[in-house]
Amino acid sequence: MRSIGETARDSGLGVSALRFYDRAGVLVPAWVDPVSGYRWYEPGQLEEARLLARLRRAGMPLADIRLVLAGWSGPDTDLVRKLLRAHLRRLEQGLSDARDEFSALRALLDHRENVMTSLRIAAVRLSVAAPELAAVLDTVRFAASTDPELPMLGGVLFDIEGESLHAVATDRYRMAVARAGVAGHDGGRVQVIVPTPLADAMRALLDGEGPARLSLDGDRVTLEAGDRQAAGRCLDHDFPDYRRLLPRAGGRRTVVEVAAFRQALETGPVRSGEAGAPGLSVLRVEDGGGVTVCADADGADVDEDPNRVAVNREFLLAALAAGARDRLILEFGASTAPIAIRRPEDEGAFSLLMPVRLEN
Repeated sequence: MRSIGETARDSGLGVSALRFYDRAGVLVPAWVDPVSGYRWYEPGQLEEARLLARLRRAGMPLADIRLVLAGWSGPDTDLVRKLLRAHLRRLEQGLSDARDEFSALRALLDHRENVMTSLRIAAVRLSVAAPELAAVLDTVRFAASTDPELPMLGGVLFDIEGESLHAVATDRYRMAVARAGVAGHDGGRVQVIVPTPLADAMRALLDGEGPARLSLDGDRVTLEAGDRQAAGRCLDHDFPDYRRLLPRAGGRRTVVEVAAFRQALETGPVRSGEAGAPGLSVLRVEDGGGVTVCADADGADVDEDPNRVAVNREFLLAALAAGARDRLILEFGASTAPIAIRRPEDEGAFSLLMPVRLEN
């Protein structure tokens, strides 16, 4: 007999998914311990679990999967073949429909006034304290995307309005925001995306205590610090409206000692997904306001815990390092909402991490 943990590891489904498919009557374990409730599977069920994983990745409905699994080992596979062909036709039709919808969306975008263009063309001259801008770049740089398919995220957004410069970076799975005060700008809102290599070159100049001078002229941005300068072209893309992605107020908060929490993450249990998937840390929010790193209940059959959330461990460690404080605030909302990591004395500088569904 194979344990649920072994079956999850070798099939790629995950423990939570196996529990779900048992409750749904799709893949029922061969034996359940009447005392502990622990599930055990026969060796032959591993092939069924792997088949189930393939069918789910292909998006087949559970009702059809039940029939495929029921007929897979039988002598007459005609029903299985018909179900596979029917699902493939649905996928092809869905892809055709999606192409039509995206064509319509592109047409709407082509005819929509691009407000962001006007935000990039204004000329700006302002000054900012070098240590403050350095801290801002250190706070957000880790979240910049490296995906060549999303070039608009491959930099740091400088969002200037009034006496504030907000720096923002995101790779879709995490986002970081920080603010610096500026002087000399009395115009309207201006936004530019500074490519990450140029942002890094700017950061290298900010090792002094004096003011730095930032200039924006069309698609060109320049930073001067002392007698040194870093300049280049901005990215010719539009950055998503990050303000719509900010977390809502009212989440559960807990203050963590960063050194101890980091050690708990680095030495605690890690939930592994499919090959190539990132390691996940499962966090449990305690009733008293604390947060612990826990196992994903591999050795026990328990229902889903609403106070438990899984996050990319590498991303969380990077966010803690970017926070650059002995203590940080972790803010949890709904189980599907981003987790916010804030500084106690400056909640305007924070990062967000998207949770990872354990079933996936």
